[in-house]
Amino acid sequence: MPDFTLTDPAGKELHLKSLKGQPVLVNLWATWCAPCVAELPALDKLAESQAGKLKVLTVNQDSGAPEKAGAFLKQRGVTRLEPWLDPKGDLAFHYEAPSLPMTVLYDAAGREVWRIAGPREWGDAETAKLIAEAQ
Repeated sequence: MPDFTLTDPAGKELHLKSLKGQPVLVNLWATWCAPCVAELPALDKLAESQAGKLKVLTVNQDSGAPEKAGAFLKQRGVTRLEPWLDPKGDLAFHYEAPSLPMTVLYDAAGREVWRIAGPREWGDAETAKLIAEAQ
């Protein structure tokens, strides 16, 4: 797990390293990224179905107007995903993300299991198998 600190629109901090102890799915997204927006509801359902077993962490990559990430999620009925922010794109640079969305799965020890560049259907059987690799 990389040693990065994220913030939410209110300034609350989250240290990624503090998430060790449970599998974590990190998803980089932006409001201007149509595939990112399209997969947000499925990630929200994944967060619900995996509650207590997997932390689904969505990290907004928009620069400027950080407060809009939370409102954007609420407008789309996304209730389980928190609006964590990375306005400088530090995580995208760290992952050498070729595009958004970019998703990385970590196991409970904080080791990267896999990463996927591009959108995915998060509710299918193949995804369940991929996530099980970290559990």
